Amino acid sequence: MKPFSNFPSFDIAFPELNEFIHELVQEYKTGNLNSWDELDKRTHRFYSLDMMDLIESKAPGWKNMSSYSEGITRTHVTCVFLGMYMLDEFQSLSPEQQQIAKWIILFHDIDKFHIRKVKDTMHAFNSAVVAANTLPSLGFFTTYKYNELIQSWSDYTRNASIPTDVKESPKPDNQKLPRILSEIDELFGQDTPASLIVKTILLHISPAVDKNYPTPSPLTEDEMQRFINPPLFPLLKVMMLSDNEGWSMFNPMVRDQQKRDALIAFERIQELIELAHK
Repeated sequence: MKPFSNFPSFDIAFPELNEFIHELVQEYKTGNLNSWDELDKRTHRFYSLDMMDLIESKAPGWKNMSSYSEGITRTHVTCVFLGMYMLDEFQSLSPEQQQIAKWIILFHDIDKFHIRKVKDTMHAFNSAVVAANTLPSLGFFTTYKYNELIQSWSDYTRNASIPTDVKESPKPDNQKLPRILSEIDELFGQDTPASLIVKTILLHISPAVDKNYPTPSPLTEDEMQRFINPPLFPLLKVMMLSDNEGWSMFNPMVRDQQKRDALIAFERIQELIELAHK
């Protein structure tokens, strides 16, 4: 990653949330936090009206995301933070990468709806759009093309789907990814923090890493070589490992199996990237 050190710190922007996650980590390690229900109770207490207003002011869409199914996605995102803070893969990131990873988690499901028996297969693309439209107001760097391109890029990305059977949700159209990804670089610069945040959110359900939860539009090996470069790889890996933690944290057997499968998948992705960048 290029040395862009003057981007906003998540820890400074959200000190109470950062502290809350650290508290959850300690509670989990000591065995005082050992169920989803207990985590859900604690998140409901933490996310007071004032806290919700604060997060919404910096991450528009947070309240709407939290409104579905008694806040299940909000609890999931909190659990993703909890899992990430404990991952060895997260601890091995540089301080800058860790801050970027925290921003990714905050926004990765920001535009996700949760309705029983209906899969939100486009939430990664839609959440990437929200992030791309929000990061500049938080102080992230943009190029001179940002104002010119952001609306057309947002519309194109939100509509980058393939219609499916009436009973199924539309699937992301990977044929649209070359333009979407190249224009992210035009909006924010190549491999800048904002570019990496938006790309990771966009692709966070695209590689097939979990046999139990198949991705709606898995990337081919050729697409992974083309779309995932060395600066993006460790952030995407941490994001997807953390996302699994966010649902399986309190189910050890599923959690261990998911991590083994994901690590095997990411070993192959790393091989492909190394071949592409020799």
